[in-house]
Amino acid sequence: MKPRPVSNPPNPWDTTAVEYLEEIPPTKLEVLEDHSREVLGRNDSPDVGFTWSVNPYRGCLHACAYCYARPYHEFLGFGAGTDFETKLVVKPRAAELLRDAFERKSWKGETVAFSGVTDCYQPLEASLRLTRACLEVCAEYRNPVGIITKGPLIERDLDVLQTLAQQARLTVCITLPFHDEAVAHAMEPYVASPRRRLLTIERLASAGISVCVAVAPLIPGLNDEDMVRVLTAAKEAGATRAFSTLLRLPGPVQGVFEQRLREKLPLRAERVLHRIRETRGGELNDSRFRVRMRGEGLYADTLHQLFSSTARRLGLRTSEPMEADGDKESTFRRPMKSGTQLSFF
Repeated sequence: MKPRPVSNPPNPWDTTAVEYLEEIPPTKLEVLEDHSREVLGRNDSPDVGFTWSVNPYRGCLHACAYCYARPYHEFLGFGAGTDFETKLVVKPRAAELLRDAFERKSWKGETVAFSGVTDCYQPLEASLRLTRACLEVCAEYRNPVGIITKGPLIERDLDVLQTLAQQARLTVCITLPFHDEAVAHAMEPYVASPRRRLLTIERLASAGISVCVAVAPLIPGLNDEDMVRVLTAAKEAGATRAFSTLLRLPGPVQGVFEQRLREKLPLRAERVLHRIRETRGGELNDSRFRVRMRGEGLYADTLHQLFSSTARRLGLRTSEPMEADGDKESTFRRPMKSGTQLSFF
């Protein structure tokens, strides 16, 4: 990854601000450890189809301009711009903490999502293997799992995924918002190309994994023209389900997104921003529950209708991203510990 100048929107949670009087220094990758005592995060949003999630990583090297998770980095005292992309926080005890959570009597075997915030298969996972270790714990306890990722690295863990699919419940969503590779590179510069992600869908499907394609986010005026091609290509690759969400630009994400858009796609910038405002009541964002993921107005409705009709024509089932196939009864079982006597009842 080429060094870039440090660029972060002001952090409202920080009492200090840095203003460079000379040349802005380049970014550098920093990996920091998070030694939290819990790894399961609880979600109570009515807009998200899961309750529990595990985030082995905070911050993301993929550097997607539109990432809604950027503001969370400010809670750590970092910026939502280049800090989010280069100051990465990892949870080295994630698998151990997940095992502890599964051993509690209060745990009922609900689906665990990987991840609710940043990508669990971003490049650091290749060496740290935190996501794989957590999935191995889920397989040991036969706990249902949902995964959403852009990373082809997920193919490395096909053995664990197949075990989960056979003995528990598993759904995998591959995020593929763009078909045009140049536009994809502009907005998500360190992610595998759309063509490579389609190959991941094909390889997962060939291994017997149920794959959902996430055409998310839908960016009015930018990738709405790609939607039909993405759905068609994903179906041909073996996807059986699809879902989409409209672009969200909470807090500092607006500034990061607009800056990247004007820098990389200057001729399209005004049209895109105008179209976004059409779906958000004249603003760039609307944070209301039950509206923030869909938008409002004629243009937003047209996008959702096109998505639904195309998915239906292709035979792709539309569903929540973490909705697993099969019986809803939990498969969760605590493994018998060594030396434990069998029970007849």
